[in-house]
Amino acid sequence: MSLAAEAFVSQIAAVEPWPENATLYQPLKDDQILLSDHASSLAVQAYLRMCTLPVQVACRANAEYMSPSGKVPFIHVGNQVVSELGPIVQFTKAKGHSLSDGLNEVQKAEMKAYMELVNSMLLTAELYILWCDENTAKQITVPRYSTPYPWPLNHILAYQKQWEVKRKMKAIGWAGKTIDQVYEDVSQCCQALSQRLGTQPYFFNKQPTELDALVFGHLFTILTTELTSDALAERVKNYSNLLSFCQRIEKNYFGDNDSSSIVGRISPFS
Repeated sequence: MSLAAEAFVSQIAAVEPWPENATLYQPLKDDQILLSDHASSLAVQAYLRMCTLPVQVACRANAEYMSPSGKVPFIHVGNQVVSELGPIVQFTKAKGHSLSDGLNEVQKAEMKAYMELVNSMLLTAELYILWCDENTAKQITVPRYSTPYPWPLNHILAYQKQWEVKRKMKAIGWAGKTIDQVYEDVSQCCQALSQRLGTQPYFFNKQPTELDALVFGHLFTILTTELTSDALAERVKNYSNLLSFCQRIEKNYFGDNDSSSIVGRISPFS
């Protein structure tokens, strides 16, 4: 987000307090949402819960096309619509809710660097596996992504999305990677996160930040989503402190659900 955009968001956000009927929009949970979108949505939900800001989750088949950025999730708060975790963090800060105000400038820079690592490695790997691995794309991604739409629109939209993702992979140098190389990138990312976390409850000791919300969203979704192979989840399972981290956030911030675990709320990809 540019400085001008941040200033604009801050001005409009500070006018009204956080409403009780704030809504987060995401694709249909049971038969449409993909791993990458679910991870991003869960990260935003975790962040808002960490800020003690109430939000209702609404599932819509056309959520991607309702979003101002074309990406999910997005939140509808009062008269404002804001999409993706970064802008949502800025929006809540303007309303006086922040998880990282206690960090010094060096720590804030480090936090942003790790968030960039997660987005450039984990999110990109998720997109690669979903759309560029032929077995996953054929058996899981295309059927789920296209399920709400009638023929031939379902095929057209799925083809368009796959083309966009493959174009992105080519632009960032991932087009020539093998699936094993992608899994290795995930392993290196998890290793870096594991080393930074260490034995602390959160990445910056005792209090969570937006980094914790982002990492939780991606790791928890990877661990609880069935794909054509367990290889992606196995990379995360190699790090016991990351598993404990996910369990800790689930217990501390999602323990008010009817189910004893939010695993039950995430539909497997089958």
